[in-house]
Amino acid sequence: MPLIKSGRVVEDRYVHVDDEAPIPDRVPVIVTAKRFLADPNALLRRDGSLGVLWPNDRRIAELEPWLGNLALIALNFPKFRDGRAYSQARQLRERYGFRGELRAVGDVLRDQFLFLVRAGFDSLEVKKPADAAAFADVMKRFSVFYQPSADGRIPAQQRRLVRAGANPPHVALQDACVAEAG
Repeated sequence: MPLIKSGRVVEDRYVHVDDEAPIPDRVPVIVTAKRFLADPNALLRRDGSLGVLWPNDRRIAELEPWLGNLALIALNFPKFRDGRAYSQARQLRERYGFRGELRAVGDVLRDQFLFLVRAGFDSLEVKKPADAAAFADVMKRFSVFYQPSADGRIPAQQRRLVRAGANPPHVALQDACVAEAG
């Protein structure tokens, strides 16, 4: 299956390992949440990067104790209409500070790729090889956004304020509150 990462088609270094299959050493692997939660410490001690395929109906908080040791979290989109993995991605990036790779897997349409990036995803497994170029092309379409997001891009209004030498509104309000309290 083709992999899109940083807006380009790349070779996938990770191997998906079924629950009953042996896990190879010194190879980056992705295991299911069920297998990971059965013995996370043993999996984390193995030689090789570890990723977890996390279902969209489980709480991200369950992963919190191990987030610093996981290289990749693959979030599942079982149907293109089911957007719970977007919320999971934002939580991982913003609430838990996860800095590893976030991968979207499952039923994702071309129209959703930009939203995936804005929610904090780094990579995407596409089902059809013909879609890979289309997904990679989406990254080049827009360079400025109005909404804040988990992808780290500065929204247009904040860019204008920074260029004008003004503090963003939330900073100015924070400064005013501190001055008033002091």
